[in-house]
Amino acid sequence: MLVASNRGPVSYEAAEDGSLRARRGGGGLVSGLSAIGPETDAVWVCAALGDGDREAARRAEGGPLPEADTGGQRVRMLDIDPDVFAGAYNGIANSVLWFVHHMLYQTPLEPVFDAEFRRRWAAYEAYNRAFAEALAEEAGEGAAVLIQDYHLALAPRMLRRLRPDLRIGHFSHTPWAPAEYFRLLPDDIAAQLLTGILGADRAAFLTRRWADAFTECCHAVLGPGIPSGTRIGVHGLGADADFLRERSHRPDVAERMAALRAETGEGRRTIVRVDRTELSKNIVRGLLAYRQLLDAHPEWRERVVHLAFAYPSRQDLAVYRDYTAEVARVAEEINSVYGTPGWVPVVLHVKDDFARSLAAYRLADVALVNPIRDGMNLVAKEVPVVSDEGCVLVLSREAGAHEEMGEDALTVNPYDVTGTAEALHTALTMPAAERAERSKRLAAAGTALPPARWFLDQLHALDDQTS
Repeated sequence: MLVASNRGPVSYEAAEDGSLRARRGGGGLVSGLSAIGPETDAVWVCAALGDGDREAARRAEGGPLPEADTGGQRVRMLDIDPDVFAGAYNGIANSVLWFVHHMLYQTPLEPVFDAEFRRRWAAYEAYNRAFAEALAEEAGEGAAVLIQDYHLALAPRMLRRLRPDLRIGHFSHTPWAPAEYFRLLPDDIAAQLLTGILGADRAAFLTRRWADAFTECCHAVLGPGIPSGTRIGVHGLGADADFLRERSHRPDVAERMAALRAETGEGRRTIVRVDRTELSKNIVRGLLAYRQLLDAHPEWRERVVHLAFAYPSRQDLAVYRDYTAEVARVAEEINSVYGTPGWVPVVLHVKDDFARSLAAYRLADVALVNPIRDGMNLVAKEVPVVSDEGCVLVLSREAGAHEEMGEDALTVNPYDVTGTAEALHTALTMPAAERAERSKRLAAAGTALPPARWFLDQLHALDDQTS
């Protein structure tokens, strides 16, 4: 069995003395792959993301990384030419495909599909080809291959041509754009993306909504029908309850809780958000909604604090740097207008700290998750699991998690700042018993499909389809 993804389970940093320091990652794929057991002879193929990774890949000479670095997993890291990687990753995956699926373009000005776009598209093709060739080399006869996400939309078709004996699955972790928005792409590029994924035996998505959107795009771009060799599937991804509950009660989390209590002040309610400064996460409108809450309901002044953790993301792209700066500016403005000597309305943290995030989860009275669009959003599922007193979830209807959790959340339109402010007020005034009961049901829904089951369900469905 093989897994292919842009980011692997380990990353490397080069020290001044030339040594490499390995850091193991987490997430659903890592948890899922560990669930299948060492007897499966699994291989993970990923890309070298930085200089440390590239040096590690070179030292491995095209073979597996040292198992001491990977926790015993067999990992092959591809040393793709840095210019090709940049064109594929930043030029196409993050600047085009992410924007299409999350519907982020300011269409009077963008996108512009010109000669430079075509150059970057050629890099995206080369990047996908490198993965397909590596998978073809690594795979045993009839092996199962699970290819992950929008970075590798072309790889299933490429791999199918190289190794028709393989059982191939593709999983999309993002939303899928509706047909009319997807067709912003040049017709030949739209067709190439769809036929690339349709090279798999099975194309799977986080929610039925995204799966249906993919099918509609196929009908609109390629004509009626899905090739008989490809099945469409849905596998929701939930939070890892056991891990979160254990990890959130370690000493470092307790230390962060004490520090956050000192920042918020005793007895104050907390509205918590934890996000990357990703454009789709809608952090600025969340801050504006909090500001309107303080305007419309002044009784909350000095009684509530917004813990906003906005961890920098994709800072090599100018639009993300500008967005990160705007988040900081709006937070500072709220504190300047409303703050008092004993009360800071917004506590903004921008340095990624998982222990501090878990501490905020435990302190949360309200969790604000208001993305413009989101494939799933695990924060919405994690906070109710960890919150000490139970929390109210204010949740965008455009998050994939809403399909499973909307019944017990307070649903908001992510563009409606006034409506979000009123939802925050409703959340803060909700009786404790109702809040606790809702939180209990949210935690159950959010952990119903843990990462190991999500992963194994995909593998079993692929086995059933091709057996």
